[in-house]
Amino acid sequence: MTEPEPPLIKDSPADAAERSLVEDLRQLASDGRTLLEAELAYQKSRAAVAGQGAKAIAGWGTLALVLVMFALMALTFGLVLGLASMFGPWWATLISVLLLLLAAGLSGLIAARRWSAMSRQLSDTVEGP
Repeated sequence: MTEPEPPLIKDSPADAAERSLVEDLRQLASDGRTLLEAELAYQKSRAAVAGQGAKAIAGWGTLALVLVMFALMALTFGLVLGLASMFGPWWATLISVLLLLLAAGLSGLIAARRWSAMSRQLSDTVEGP
């Protein structure tokens, strides 16, 4: 059978006269230090686990971005080869570069507009109507 749990408060305060406030405070400080050390060890182990997970996530994310970049390069190469049969290799290269620059410029314009909108939302000044 299981043993009953000890009571939180002793029934008779017979030893209260033998204890001192200083001893109780030292015991309290010792218990607090022990709890703090245990909490720090726990948080340190959690941080280590999170760090290992973040490293793995960063590695796989980087690999995914590199593979996407290779896919875009293959798409660009295919575009040049496809246009080369219609316009010749130099014109195909020029058309591909211009299309990519147009897409980059459009992306940059959208990013600048979103940055501006976000800056307006986060600014502290209140603009009038």
